[in-house]
Amino acid sequence: MRVADRRRARGEATREHLLAAARELFGERGYDATSIEAVLESSRVARGALYHHFQSKAELFDAVAVEVFAQIAEETAAAARGGTKPLEQLRAGSQAWLGMALDPAVQRIALVDPPTVLGWTRWRSLDEQYTLGGLRASLRSLAREGRIPAGEEEVLAYMMLAALNEAALFIANADDQEAALGTARAAIDTLLDRLAAESAS
Repeated sequence: MRVADRRRARGEATREHLLAAARELFGERGYDATSIEAVLESSRVARGALYHHFQSKAELFDAVAVEVFAQIAEETAAAARGGTKPLEQLRAGSQAWLGMALDPAVQRIALVDPPTVLGWTRWRSLDEQYTLGGLRASLRSLAREGRIPAGEEEVLAYMMLAALNEAALFIANADDQEAALGTARAAIDTLLDRLAAESAS
C-alpha cells in the first residue's frame, strides 16, 4: 500500500507540475503559440509522463481551463459574501469577475481561446458548472424578496451570465482595457439597478 501511495503521490505531483507550467504558458502566449515542447521544458516532465496524464494539448488546456474557472468562481463568491443583501452580493460578485477580466491570462484561458480550442459547448458547460450556480442562487434570493418576478430566476440567471461574459469580452478586446473596465462596470450596475427597479414597481 505504501508503494502504491507513493506512486500515486508522484503521479499527482507530476500532474500539478504540468498544469502549473501549462497555465503560465497558455496565459502568457495563448494556446496556439504554446507547444507541448515548451510545456515539457518548463515543467521538466518527460513526454511520456505528460501523455500519461493528458492525451493531447487540447486536453491539457481543458484541465487548465477548469482550474481557472474554479478560481473565478471562488473569487467572485468571496466578493459576493461581502454584501449583506442579495442585490449587493450579486453586484459585488459581478464586479469582481469584471476586475479579473483585466488579467491577460484569464482573458486567454477563460474567454478568448476556449471557444476555438474546446468548442462552444464545452466552454458553455464550464461556465454553467462554475458560474451559473451562484447567479441562480442570487436571483432566487431576489425573487424571495419580491425584487424579481417568481418563475423568472432561471432565464434571468442565463441572461446575467451572457451579459457578464460579453462585458468581460468587451474589456478583453478593448485598446484601453482600464477604461473599458469602468464602462463595463457601470453598464452592469445599470443593468442590475434596472432589474431591481423593474421588479419593485
